[in-house]
Amino acid sequence: MLTYLESFFSLSSDQIRSWFEYDPSNPLLFSTSLFLGFFLIFYLVYILTKKYAHFRTVYVFLFSIFFYYKAGGVYFILLILSALINYILSEVMDLSPKKSIRKSILTITVVLNLLVLAYYKYTNFFIDNLNDLFHGNFQLQHIILPVGISFFTFQAISYSIDLYRRELKPAKNVLDFAFYLSFFPQLVAGPIVRAKEFLPQMYREISLSKKEAGLALFLIITGLIKKSVISDYISLNFVDRIFDSPLSYTPFETLMAAYGYTLQIYCDFSGYSDMAIGIALLMGFKLPENFRTPYKSLSVTEFWRRWHITLSRWLRDYLYIPLGGNRKGKFRTYINLFLTMLIGGLWHGAAWKYIAWGALHGGALAVERLFRQFVKLPEKNILVNLFCGLLTFHFVAFCWIFFRAADFGVARTVIENITRLEYNPEAWLTVIQAYRNVFILIFAGFILHFTPKRLSDMVEMCFLKLPYIGRAIIVGGVFWLVYATASSGTQPFIYFQF
Repeated sequence: MLTYLESFFSLSSDQIRSWFEYDPSNPLLFSTSLFLGFFLIFYLVYILTKKYAHFRTVYVFLFSIFFYYKAGGVYFILLILSALINYILSEVMDLSPKKSIRKSILTITVVLNLLVLAYYKYTNFFIDNLNDLFHGNFQLQHIILPVGISFFTFQAISYSIDLYRRELKPAKNVLDFAFYLSFFPQLVAGPIVRAKEFLPQMYREISLSKKEAGLALFLIITGLIKKSVISDYISLNFVDRIFDSPLSYTPFETLMAAYGYTLQIYCDFSGYSDMAIGIALLMGFKLPENFRTPYKSLSVTEFWRRWHITLSRWLRDYLYIPLGGNRKGKFRTYINLFLTMLIGGLWHGAAWKYIAWGALHGGALAVERLFRQFVKLPEKNILVNLFCGLLTFHFVAFCWIFFRAADFGVARTVIENITRLEYNPEAWLTVIQAYRNVFILIFAGFILHFTPKRLSDMVEMCFLKLPYIGRAIIVGGVFWLVYATASSGTQPFIYFQF
């Protein structure tokens, strides 16, 4: 302890200043010690002033803007402008007596949000494809993608649409709306929160039961383990190396890298969601569940009910249903499913590989729906469920290859390398021994993921029943583990790029 105090008081002014300045090579992440320090100070003030609602709103909003600045730089100005413009347009729409005027303003609001999103995410994609198509030489623009722009843009759009549909009461003022749009726990990588679920929580007195506090801590430490212990380690020490140069590795190593990335992206993204939900719960806010052990799914349809649940709901309510859903005949239903996932793939990134990933999932959803029209599988047959589970898992893992690969060429190389796999247990064992720690983590990660829910609930309940000292020891142990296994550089969450 004395060593830490001495190091703290020996800090230079430059080191202290770096805490408050944006460093693109070292963004502020939930998994960093700097965020822990900031959050502890923030939370102490938050708890002491929780009865002062107006102060709380201003205080959390300012901290959220600071958090976004430390995570994404000057684009916090874009976030403020988005909050201001969306609030004004939505207020004008809500107060307009004529439905035609309200619909026109809604259209303007949605189009404006999509244009901003399109500019930052798709300008260079459009220019690049235009050059390829017409053999042009238009210069690519120097555009840096703002962190989390897709998430807060989708939230702004959902607010306007729900207000137009009269499904929610408008925010009381622009500050309340800005609080909702910029709420830092889920600002940069979700979950995507509906205003009708979030705004009512702002207007009630903040409370936190002993059970909720325990659950929040449990979510935070499980999220840290997923991200910093499992995801980062297998990424840096195995998956990244192979996807960066697949021809330099054997088919078995490439196959294991595909499995590794399947676990990595789940631990990375669900780890962030766990921490976001846990931090929000400590502040008295309940965010929606975003993951529900998705690799246990027995179909692609079920997978999308378990993976990135808030995005799936958003696409369903604001895209699939407006396209017609399943109300316009079977063929149109298949088309709507396919288009929804195609656009969902494009939402993930401005590249054909993401479109292909979305198209594969959209095609699978349509095929599954068509198959079920003619074939009814027994629901409680162990062998049938095992086959469906393995088929779904490997289809999802195959699609992740396109998601992770730098481009189509790399994805094709990875797939071709895997198809050359031959039965050679001795060579496989050599690879496993060479990457022993990586394989232990991959194995442990999948075991934990496929643990029966009743067992994982039992572990959670045991943690909640521990006395405060017991919880403190476990939390301290997890932070030590994260520190001990941390890589030399900060590893941003995968979904920061979306």
